[in-house]
Amino acid sequence: MTEIVPVSGPELVTYADELAALMIEAVEGGASVGFLAPLDRAAAAAWWRERAAAVGEGSQQVWIARDDERVAGTIGLVRTALPNARHRAEVAKLMVRPSARGRGVGRALLAALERWASTEGLTLLVLDTETGSDAEHLYRAAGWTECGSVPGYAADPYGTPRATTFYYRTLGPAESTAQ
Repeated sequence: MTEIVPVSGPELVTYADELAALMIEAVEGGASVGFLAPLDRAAAAAWWRERAAAVGEGSQQVWIARDDERVAGTIGLVRTALPNARHRAEVAKLMVRPSARGRGVGRALLAALERWASTEGLTLLVLDTETGSDAEHLYRAAGWTECGSVPGYAADPYGTPRATTFYYRTLGPAESTAQ
């Protein structure tokens, strides 16, 4: 059974090596999560450890999916410090271990993040993903709204620029956008 749990700053340091392995699997599998292949394990673990302070201070949240005490997936939420944007946050680094895909792990991680964000008073979530990726199917099925794409926005793990599609999800009363 998969359990979704939030991770504290010190716990993130503890999980850094396992999360690094997950990130390497994702990058090797072609996921565009901000890193190029081949991804060095020490660099990936250091990236996760560097997030611990932000998690500790509350500007970032991280959840993991544990499957038989092994990390099967992760998702993050990055809040902004801008006074006019405290109602929104960005979803970051949704990754599911290839062996755990197709079992609802990604959907469960996304749902846990959305529940938490709603209880924190966030009313708007945004994210981006490589256009045409499997992740797009997940976001659409979970009720996210596509709001556009930018060609060549980010490179895939092999360094080739790819289009990125942006999505949003409103969690509470949204201000009217009628003009």
